[in-house]
Amino acid sequence: MDLRAPAILLSARSHGETAVIVRLFTQQYGMIAAYVAGGRGRVLRPVVIPGNLVEAQLRARSDSQLPFAKLELLESRGPWLSEPLPAAAIQWVTALTASALAERNAYPGLFSALQGVLAAICQAPSARGWARGLLVYEALLLRELGYGGMRPEAETLADIVTGMEKLEAPIAQYLLTDRQGQTMAARAQLLDRLRRIL
Repeated sequence: MDLRAPAILLSARSHGETAVIVRLFTQQYGMIAAYVAGGRGRVLRPVVIPGNLVEAQLRARSDSQLPFAKLELLESRGPWLSEPLPAAAIQWVTALTASALAERNAYPGLFSALQGVLAAICQAPSARGWARGLLVYEALLLRELGYGGMRPEAETLADIVTGMEKLEAPIAQYLLTDRQGQTMAARAQLLDRLRRIL
């Protein structure tokens, strides 16, 4: 493997003293786990934030080996992580995608949708500008992975929260079967924060 592509960073987990294992979502190659040397260091720490758009260079000697990645920041979500509601939304949507997708299966439609949702979260003046997009993304993820899913017609924030509540069981049952813990906790936190602004 030797490839270079823009990618959405979905998750980063510490490995050893200074490295991280990241999950990157690319349009052409799908989700790829990779090793980033020095990922916890001062230079790369702001780059390995879930939700960031990066230019990833991935190399591996064989398809069975965990690739090594070099990352270059293209667009940061860091400034929005200090805001409770956008931070909860970014955490949920990246954790859901990282947990639900199989590695190295391309989902170009999901990649574009996730990129759009993250951009909306960071650019809309309030949750009313991005919450419907997040609901539509959840339904799209269910459909793309073969689990049906409703076509949300929600307009108000209250309708959107109700729609997200309806999708909770299918998401937990089909997409997060054996890894519900922290991922569903991120969703519960997001829903709690959305309910507070109704």
